[in-house]
Order: sequence, then structure tokens, then C-alpha cells
Amino acid sequence: MTTQSDVPLPPARAGATDGVIHNIGYRGYQGPRLGRSYATRSLFVQGLRGAFGLGRSAKSKVLPMLMLAGATLPAAMVVVLALIRKSDQLTTDYPHYLSGVGLLFFEIFVASQAPVLLSRDLRYVTVPLYFSRPITRGDYVRAKCAAMVAATLVVTVLPLLVLYVGALLGGMDFAHNTEHFGIGLLAALLYSLVFSAIGLVIAAATPRRGFGVAAIMGVLLVSEAVASVLAHLHGGPEDASNAWPYVLGPSSLVERFVNRIFSLPTDVPTTTPGAVGAVVFGLEIVVLVVSAYALLLRRYRKI
Repeated sequence: MTTQSDVPLPPARAGATDGVIHNIGYRGYQGPRLGRSYATRSLFVQGLRGAFGLGRSAKSKVLPMLMLAGATLPAAMVVVLALIRKSDQLTTDYPHYLSGVGLLFFEIFVASQAPVLLSRDLRYVTVPLYFSRPITRGDYVRAKCAAMVAATLVVTVLPLLVLYVGALLGGMDFAHNTEHFGIGLLAALLYSLVFSAIGLVIAAATPRRGFGVAAIMGVLLVSEAVASVLAHLHGGPEDASNAWPYVLGPSSLVERFVNRIFSLPTDVPTTTPGAVGAVVFGLEIVVLVVSAYALLLRRYRKI
């Protein structure tokens, strides 16, 4: 009768006691720990570059560069015509250029690039990878918001800079152009904040980029159409209260607020809000931006 000790062990178990630990030269990381601030800045730079298609395929660069060129080329044409005619001032004011010629390009830029910053991360489930590092959900939202606002500022400020430099090269009044260039910069900042707030909130709601683009354009265009229709139904061109419906349109909201604060001339003065209206318009801009940021923070707490 054989016992358990008499049964030969399989070759694998027989050699199990002969294991050797090999030193492959692995060493732990001894360099500096860059931490959350560096990761947040890197995420901001990545988002800003991504908004213009930098570091991505050539196809990704086409639309943002077209929007940048479309917003800037008319400004160059305005400057050239003014220089040829030897005019003493530009044919358009800086804030009016933003609300007129460049507005559609800004809206398309935000609608197309806000989903690039947020929807792609949701679709490819890369957001949890960011949160596995020292970066927090608040850091992620701040970096993405800052990147979108900065990218929109590039598109809105560049044509203003072309107008300003052209006016100075043409020998136009320095004080007047500098003052109105500063007003234009404020208007550009407000447009960038409002459009980015709306675009990012909608983009964060869907992982599908196409749905995000359509939804953002729909909200921006439909809200402006509703505001315009209500303004015409509310009263005739002589009714000073006709400005109130424009609180529903993001671009009209900013345009009329800036016109009222700086007393800029408009084609239809009655659609400019009064003193109380200016306060309401300004508060709505603040509430819109702050609420959008709070909604984004709430959205990413659930991921």
C-alpha cells in the first residue's frame, strides 16, 4: 500500500521551490510631484489647443480655423476700405462689429467646439481616468470652462485687434479708438462667458457630439428668434419697453447691456433698456454664467 508521500510530484510542483527573484532594475519615481495645479493647467492647455484642432487630425482644424478666418476677414476688409477712402473713422464700431458681422461665426464656433471639450470625454469614458489622478471634479470643470472661454475670446478679440491696429495705422483718432476698443474687449468677454456657459452645459448633457452641436445651435438661434418675435408683438417701434423681450436672447442680452452702459448709438434706440433694464440685463448675465458653472459642477459629481 502506497502513502501520499510515495506519490511523485508533477514537474511543475516539483520545481516550484526553485523560484528565483530577478532584479530587473526597477526603481521608484524620485522626481518632483507636480500636483493638482500642474494637472489643471495641462488640462486647460489641452482644451484650448483642442478647440482649434491643434494636436489632432487636419480635418479637426478645418471648422475652427474657418470660423476664425470668417470672423476676422471682414474686419480686415473694413480697415482696407477705410484706408483707401482715407476716412477719419471706421465704418463700424468695435462692439457693433461683434453683434453684427461676427456673431454667427462666434455661435458656430462655440456650438462646434464645446462638445469637443466635454462630449468626447464622456463618450470615450476618459473622465474617470482624470479623476484617478490628483485632479478633482472642480479642477476639471474649471479647466474646461477656462479653455472654452479663452478659445472664444481668441475668436472674438482677434477681429477687434485688426480693426484697432488698422485704425491706428490709418492715422485715426487714438483716444476714440482706444476707448471703443476697450468697450469692444468687454463686450467680447461677455459674449465669450455667456456663449461658453450655454454651450458647455448642453455639451455636458450628452456624449454624442452631433447631438450637442445641434442642441447648442438650436438654443442660441431659437432663443434669439423668440426674443425678436416677442419684441415685435410686445409693442411698436415707439414703445420704450420693447427691450424687455431681449432678455431671452443671449446675444441680444449682451448687445443691449453694453449699448446701455456705454451709451452707444444704435439704429433703434427704443430697444435699448433703461437704467432699471440695464441692471436686470447685467444681473441676468451674472446669474446665467454662475448657474451654468454650478450645473456643470453638479453634473460631474455624478461621474
